[in-house]
Amino acid sequence: MAKLIDYAADTRFNSDDILIKDGSNGTKKILVTNAAVEFAGLVSAINRRNVYRGKNLGTAVTAAQKAAIQAGTFDDLFIGDYWVINGVNWVIADMNYWYNCGDTAFTNHHLVIVPSTSLYNAMMNETNTTEGGYVGSLMYRENLNDAKTTISTAFGDMLLTHREYLVNAVTDGYPSAAAWFDSTVELMNEIMVYGSYIRTPASDGVTIVTRTTIDKQQLSLFRLNPRAINNRVSIWLRDVLSSSSFAYVYRDGYASFNTASYSYGVRPAFAIG
Repeated sequence: MAKLIDYAADTRFNSDDILIKDGSNGTKKILVTNAAVEFAGLVSAINRRNVYRGKNLGTAVTAAQKAAIQAGTFDDLFIGDYWVINGVNWVIADMNYWYNCGDTAFTNHHLVIVPSTSLYNAMMNETNTTEGGYVGSLMYRENLNDAKTTISTAFGDMLLTHREYLVNAVTDGYPSAAAWFDSTVELMNEIMVYGSYIRTPASDGVTIVTRTTIDKQQLSLFRLNPRAINNRVSIWLRDVLSSSSFAYVYRDGYASFNTASYSYGVRPAFAIG
């Protein structure tokens, strides 16, 4: 048998190349593409949120997958992986994103899931007002209900409740107050999608704007694969822009806003575990 140094040299891997692994389960071969993601996952469980894979995980969460989520190991789960349930691609957007957040600490290991596109279109309000903020909107009170039903049907008792700090008052067009609420399914905010506030108004030295949020980092899905934002579908975000407008992701790819009575896509985020 030739020594390793006697083989021809190469500088690249092909996707169908194989490696040989040896351990407690015996000597076996592994595709280099599988080895690449496995090596990243072996760094630490949470490092899996830094790897975009995009694998179809099947038509239901398996018992092994559920156990891996609840244990916080996230074994064989990576960002961009998805389940196809009832015709919807449910994509892993982040891992333990809300862990230890909330006025009551959220200590369930969890995945953040978003659908690959909007579930349907709906208005933020029947008229062009942001009175009562996101919590006072028709979207929050009624128009998310179909999404909640669809998500509950898909994931059952894996759908988790955590505490969210949500805007519930608007003064002179500025978000002016917020409070803690039980949360299962919500519209995303600008930070979750873009990584920062873009259209949401800032304090100007006189008016103190309520922008406090636990959703203070871009979801790994959009950080690793910005194309997951720009899917040619306009979706509402929950940020108040003025006395009449909320933020939204415009189908052409830019961060925008529009009056509350427009009907745009509902693409919410939620935790399973």
